[in-house]
Amino acid sequence: MAKKKQSVKKVVLAYSGGLDTSVILKWLQDEYGCEVITFTADIGQGEEVAPARRKAKMFGVKQIFVEDLREEFVRDFVFPMFRANALYEGEYLLGTSIARPLIAKRMVEIARNTGADAISHGATGKGNDQVRFELGAYALMPNVKVIAPWREWDLLSREKLLAYADKHGIPVDFKKRKGGAPYSMDANLLHISYEGGVLEDPAFEPEESMWRITVSPEKAPSRPQHIELEYRKGDIVAVNGRKMSPASVLATLNKIGGRHGVGRLDMVENRYVGMKSRGCYETPGGTIMLKAHRAIESITLDREVLALKDDLMPRYARLIYNGYWFSPERRLLQGLIDASQASANGSVRLKLYKGSVLVTGRSSKSDSLFDPSIATFEDDRGAYDQADAAGFIRLNALRLRIEANLRKKRR
Repeated sequence: MAKKKQSVKKVVLAYSGGLDTSVILKWLQDEYGCEVITFTADIGQGEEVAPARRKAKMFGVKQIFVEDLREEFVRDFVFPMFRANALYEGEYLLGTSIARPLIAKRMVEIARNTGADAISHGATGKGNDQVRFELGAYALMPNVKVIAPWREWDLLSREKLLAYADKHGIPVDFKKRKGGAPYSMDANLLHISYEGGVLEDPAFEPEESMWRITVSPEKAPSRPQHIELEYRKGDIVAVNGRKMSPASVLATLNKIGGRHGVGRLDMVENRYVGMKSRGCYETPGGTIMLKAHRAIESITLDREVLALKDDLMPRYARLIYNGYWFSPERRLLQGLIDASQASANGSVRLKLYKGSVLVTGRSSKSDSLFDPSIATFEDDRGAYDQADAAGFIRLNALRLRIEANLRKKRR
């Protein structure tokens, strides 16, 4: 162990109440001799957060923050991200990535309000989350001190963590003591992720029992379910005609999608720190949202606006994955994306069936760019002069013809 450090007076700890952060709480008290303030965020992880308050009190924590952030999470982070149709490396819907800036933001706010001079988190030195937490914190509180115990201590195995917990009287869940799940999990209202343990072999097929919120497509209902989503400025405001808050929208779509086996993903991704990592994800509501959002944009956005958004999307997704939510470039891109959504109004109908999401209809009374009088294959009564296409094609073929003639001369 390092010698006791006196440079920190008060630290805000992102605290779940689990083994890692409970050990960190005690370790901070012992190693830094500082007051620890705990912050526990309910972002829809599906677990009771009240026990975190009780465990923090056990170790003399006087300032304990347990907050329900589900609405803020979806309204201010998930929905803006989905306006961009963000996918990391073509597949990942960024469920873990998008939660970290919100937690960092609240940690900094609590630090300012309580006079704390440091923050601490339980992310390891190999992962992406350390980057996301700390980039977010530095962007909002440039001179904050960050304490990342996994980069400082020698408790680098589960056995050492358990021994430390036993020595200091830290309660340990029986499942955790016995090894628990053969992988690690992270959950919020957007998704559940699974990684590590048996999943570190990318050839290993996870057991069906791993998945928590989706049924297997094989066991999904034999009859499809139809749903209708209403959009206003690119955000879903109603499901099947029922007005809902952002968090309620996502929770409802999670339930519907999970019932039909929608939203499972198994991928090997490239972490920002340089290594490849295998992760499995369940994102039923997000999978539905992405499909539906592209559908409403298909009839309400100009062709070149859509193309520009698609060009920028991978960069936007990387910014979120790598932890740059509060960066000037992400904010600049967000302004462009949000401006494009002024006309993304209307409704989308979808059919969910055994893991698939199929768009069956889309409409917009006020903003549709689909003109049946021009698009029709029947008599358009002069709305479109087909003879114009000849000149259009010849002009676009000019460079191809010039190159072809040059090649012909060289033979």
